[in-house]
Amino acid sequence: MTDLAASRPSTEQLIGRSDVDDLAQILAVANNDVDSVMHVVQNNADAIFTWNYDTDARPGLMRLYEKAKKNQWNATSDIDWSVEVDPEQVAVETSIANAGIFSGEMDLSTTPLAKFSEADWLRFGVESQNWTLSQFLHGEQGALICTAKIVETVPWIDAKYYGSTQVFDEARHVEVFGKYLDEKLDGHYPVNAHLSLLLDEIVNDSRWDMTYLGMQIMVEGLALAAFGFIRQLTTEPLLKQILKFVMSDEARHVAFGILSLKDYYTELNQAEIRERQEFAFEAAVRMRDRFLQQEVWERMGVPVADTLELVMNSPERAVFQQMLFTKIVPNCSKLGLLDAGDGWLRTKFGELGVLQFEHWIDTESEYDDLALDASDLAGAPTH
Repeated sequence: MTDLAASRPSTEQLIGRSDVDDLAQILAVANNDVDSVMHVVQNNADAIFTWNYDTDARPGLMRLYEKAKKNQWNATSDIDWSVEVDPEQVAVETSIANAGIFSGEMDLSTTPLAKFSEADWLRFGVESQNWTLSQFLHGEQGALICTAKIVETVPWIDAKYYGSTQVFDEARHVEVFGKYLDEKLDGHYPVNAHLSLLLDEIVNDSRWDMTYLGMQIMVEGLALAAFGFIRQLTTEPLLKQILKFVMSDEARHVAFGILSLKDYYTELNQAEIRERQEFAFEAAVRMRDRFLQQEVWERMGVPVADTLELVMNSPERAVFQQMLFTKIVPNCSKLGLLDAGDGWLRTKFGELGVLQFEHWIDTESEYDDLALDASDLAGAPTH
């Protein structure tokens, strides 16, 4: 065994459990702060001034900055908020959040869901929408804080330029998701404990590139995939328009992470790269865990552990969880993280069942395809 392999922390040391599918341990991570208005995290970072204003070293970042300036949109005037939304009708027409968890041949006759009526399933669909969009809202605030930290801590002026545009983007995303939840749906859910834990870790880390990796590559990468998945499923025109606008921003954000990290990672030693691999795996598991929606089942009044065991065994759910990594895996591959060192991250992503996405298009190569054009910035819903 190599020294590198021997020194690797165990799965239990990384995520608090030896089995990534240990349901009891997943549920043991709880949000005990649901009634608080504020949540404080120690930000262990240095604010870096740079007196080097040369922008020639990373032309890709400057091209991205120019695109960001041209693709700004106004959440008040470019979104058609006059569209009426019927949450129950949307739940009937399409399964936004549960991704067809039990749409197959699973026998539910002896389960806690056996007595679910049509009204119960309708309520579940509505609650799932509220929960899903609430977690997007909380994640966007995490991105707002993390991008402000990137502007503060990254040592390159071109990255500070682009990061400043993303701060405004993220404020706009918080605005639109908050407004949609308040005015079109039935309110908010608190932040999921697994998402909150991951955001805390990203903010708490003192290294500027770990903020990039955690937020730009992992959190934003999963969000980009989830937004695309939901936009395909939903029939609701206002949500379709919102997601199109947000996805145009998110694609640039993930590309920003790739452009900033791919050269920097070639300068790191094996031990430093190993830490980035381990963090990428930890972030992947935490984000996967948050999509179990335990808060929805609690609100529905069913035994959460028994119900989530069904969810975790659903083939449809497994496919949904894997699809969330369609952006993360190719982007980690482009950064060289999959096979760096002894290829530990490739092994761990293989255990999560997501390596089949390795050769899918990376976000640096596709962000132009998601850009808005003049017809989008006219306040008309995208059908």
